[in-house]
Amino acid sequence: MLMIRSLLTAVAASALLVGAAQAQDVKTAEALRDKALTDRLAWNITEDLTTNIGPRLVGSPGMERAKDWGVARFKALGFTNIKVDQFAKPSWTRGEESAELVAPYPMKLSIVGLGRTIPTPAEGIEAEVALFSTYAEMVAAPASAIKGKIVVITQPMVRAQDGAGYGVAGISRRAGPVEAAKRGAVALLIRSVSTSSSTVPHTGVTTNGADVVTIPAAALGVPEAEQLERLAKKGPLRIKLKLASTLDAGDVAWNISADIKGSEKPDEVIVIGGHLDSWDVGTGAFDDAAGIAITTAAAKLIGELPKHPKRTIRVVMWGSEESGGSSDAFLAANKSNLEKLVLAGESDTGADRIYSLQLPKGSEGHPAMKAAIQTLSPLKIYFDKNPAAHGGADIGGIEGAGVPVVNLNQDASRYFDYHHTADDTLDKVDPIQLAQNVAAWTSFIYLVADSDIDFRALSAAAPASAGH
Repeated sequence: MLMIRSLLTAVAASALLVGAAQAQDVKTAEALRDKALTDRLAWNITEDLTTNIGPRLVGSPGMERAKDWGVARFKALGFTNIKVDQFAKPSWTRGEESAELVAPYPMKLSIVGLGRTIPTPAEGIEAEVALFSTYAEMVAAPASAIKGKIVVITQPMVRAQDGAGYGVAGISRRAGPVEAAKRGAVALLIRSVSTSSSTVPHTGVTTNGADVVTIPAAALGVPEAEQLERLAKKGPLRIKLKLASTLDAGDVAWNISADIKGSEKPDEVIVIGGHLDSWDVGTGAFDDAAGIAITTAAAKLIGELPKHPKRTIRVVMWGSEESGGSSDAFLAANKSNLEKLVLAGESDTGADRIYSLQLPKGSEGHPAMKAAIQTLSPLKIYFDKNPAAHGGADIGGIEGAGVPVVNLNQDASRYFDYHHTADDTLDKVDPIQLAQNVAAWTSFIYLVADSDIDFRALSAAAPASAGH
């Protein structure tokens, strides 16, 4: 009887210790959250990267400067285990671009070539226009309506907090040139994949490759696309398009990573970050200097604690998200230790406030995740019961290989006003909303890092319908 009482006493004492540790973690997470709301590091990083480095297209001198900048930043902030992983990545460089309406009257058009488009002949292409109001309408049209013409697609994008309109409208950019080429078109112009009414056009990658049959392609500013749509109802249109670009098949890019080393389980790693590259037309403030800044500042704040959390926090600056490649390279570099990657998350939807949290399947009942939901609530972030998925383009490879992901969903209502444009500049970043992002990431990641939560095990044990 005495042995049983002693055992019960020991169990009770252990439970009290665990409870006390969890309570302390909540207090620390809340303190980190509140400190982050007034911290300026994320703003300073965003300002530095966009001002002193500028546009960062793969293969450009700006991207090489950005690589060196990332290493120097990590060193200055006290991160350890800094790595630069190089991988092969063909680079594309934009040349001179122009477009003009020739008939029914002359008018210069504001365009930007789609990323990795092939060029036109030096003299340009002039042809009659085949205009379609949607991508689906173009695909359904007979080849006879398209052959020898410049296709124009004027499909608009719907504004949504979760950015859901991007996938629907973006197919014109991603697949339009290849599908128009199949039908005999000589070039393609699309209404920018944009939620704004600006004349500033939006670039973005299109389908490309040595074995891809495609045509020169560019995006129009929104008002001009609408003008062409109105004119096409009155009679035939003719456009002249010139696009110049070069491709270097032997170029490289880099993923840069650094750690806040765990105090007790340093081999268990939480991966967070953003992408370092940007398109060449702006300074990439929303896309994605802000993501770099948010996750770096969050890890730095955690690293300033008197004692680091149990697990290692690894921040990654992915080097080729816009034109692809960094996800596969990161997966290849981590194939031997995927089981040690506890969780991954990416910040890549600008700098406006986070409004919801999505967790790996089956994990919401764990004490650390209950604490996270509680800690994020004062930031006006709600828990979305749908399990996290599609955590980011750069973590897509490791997510597909089984690494659990988290979604800290940002308000994308105005993100696609500036995405991939010359207007993606520092003045679009709201410091207060940026700080809210840092507060959310800091408190959440700390709670995961100082816990024993096993997202894989919880997901495997969850009912098939969990989270739905």
